[in-house]
Amino acid sequence: MKRIVFVCTGNTCRSPMAEALFRAKTQGQGYEIRSAGVAAYDGQPASVHAIQVMKERGIEHDHKSTRLSEELIEWSDVILTMTNSHKQAILDYFPAVKDKVFTLREFVGVEGYGDIADPFGGALEDYRRCAAEIEESLDMLLEVFVQKRFRES
Repeated sequence: MKRIVFVCTGNTCRSPMAEALFRAKTQGQGYEIRSAGVAAYDGQPASVHAIQVMKERGIEHDHKSTRLSEELIEWSDVILTMTNSHKQAILDYFPAVKDKVFTLREFVGVEGYGDIADPFGGALEDYRRCAAEIEESLDMLLEVFVQKRFRES
């Protein structure tokens, strides 16, 4: 799985942070990473707090929002959503891709409530908490990919 799309609602908070964080973690490892929103308006910048939280982590990310499209779905190997409702929205419109759409937390094996809370409209600390939760899940995602490669070799 080399082509990953992270998905949230408006593609201005959670999925851009996931995209930027995972790109930073996997630099030079051959992953292609994008993000999109199920209800995004194309061309919107990431939220001010999302940009600030990424800068605090030493990551520059000049993000412009993208609405999830059929082309992006076809391009991807795996689609990782921030909530179960995002996953369900994708499956409602594109039921044939059920084998490659998961919540991020589901994909990495987190049991129980798997949604990553939306910090939109919240304080900077809400974005920091959200980024930490995403980063924890991305570290687990890397482990899943390492284990998958080991099993395939």
